[in-house]
Amino acid sequence: MRRQRILVLMHPDFLPPDSSDGYTPQEINNWKTEYDVVSTLRAGKHEVRVLGAQEEIRPVREAIEQFKPHVVFTLLEEFHNNVAYDQHIASYLELMKVPYTGCNPRGLILARGKDLSKTLVHHRRIAVPAFAVFPMRRKVKRPKHLALPLIVKALNMDGSAGISQASIVDTDEKLAERVAFIHDRSETAAIAEQFIEGRELYVGVLGNNRLRVLPVWELKFGSMGGRRSRHIATEKAKHDTDYQEKVGIVDGPAKDLAPEVTARIQRAAKRIYRALGLDGYARIDFRLAADGTPYFIEANPNPEIAKSQEFATAALHDGLKYGDLLHRILTLGISRAKAGVSLG
Repeated sequence: MRRQRILVLMHPDFLPPDSSDGYTPQEINNWKTEYDVVSTLRAGKHEVRVLGAQEEIRPVREAIEQFKPHVVFTLLEEFHNNVAYDQHIASYLELMKVPYTGCNPRGLILARGKDLSKTLVHHRRIAVPAFAVFPMRRKVKRPKHLALPLIVKALNMDGSAGISQASIVDTDEKLAERVAFIHDRSETAAIAEQFIEGRELYVGVLGNNRLRVLPVWELKFGSMGGRRSRHIATEKAKHDTDYQEKVGIVDGPAKDLAPEVTARIQRAAKRIYRALGLDGYARIDFRLAADGTPYFIEANPNPEIAKSQEFATAALHDGLKYGDLLHRILTLGISRAKAGVSLG
């Protein structure tokens, strides 16, 4: 790829230093994606400008007008501290007629709502857990079709926000308590879905029209919680590096999968990607039940792409080095703009 002017948008709290020397693993964990992306693009001889954006859109407009980037690499997962506003940044960049990386606005919206995405995917005859949505300020009454145990989550949050062992409930009383907790903490509706006992699998997908499906990846929970603990991707398991090291939480290729199961999961990931109108890059999450059924859990457009994260390590396993992965993501954003395609 020829030298590009690249504007990298990110949360102001995650502006990375020039070097990671002297920082603890937990400190680095906070801005590892931003650091890896910026340092790798600069090592690729690109002209990179970093902008922390959260409260005002004016600095984004000014940076575009002054810097005139060839492409915007967006690492924003929220705006005005609201994760539901990430699609507005993509929409704004389209209005500015600036190429940008990652998913289009419509795909971000469809993937954000766990109920909507599951409904759309179910219509494609892909297995999804049974679920119910509990709006705020409504009495919690479990539908008869929804059998316990359940896992309760915020309807529109990602990154395992608000998920802990207490998220799994096995009585109606605990269901009401956990729904109330989600309402209070996230100020959004809650979703309770059938808890699928099984393996936690991730599949990266890269592309706009022609899709590249990455190897099936697995989050392995080590000795997490002991025998009584359910193996789920809690907020602590996903983001606490000390805890990960202590209990042996790691990710890597999903081993011992029958070839037909692997093929089925990868086909499902591609179909889900298309059903939700995703482009750029995304990670599709599954739980693999004991009977071999892969259940779609959620889609994550614009997932974390730090060198150590599942998407990048799966790409490397598939022969795509980190620098090449970032260039591919840039190319996809530029080519979408050249094609004049907007799914927003």
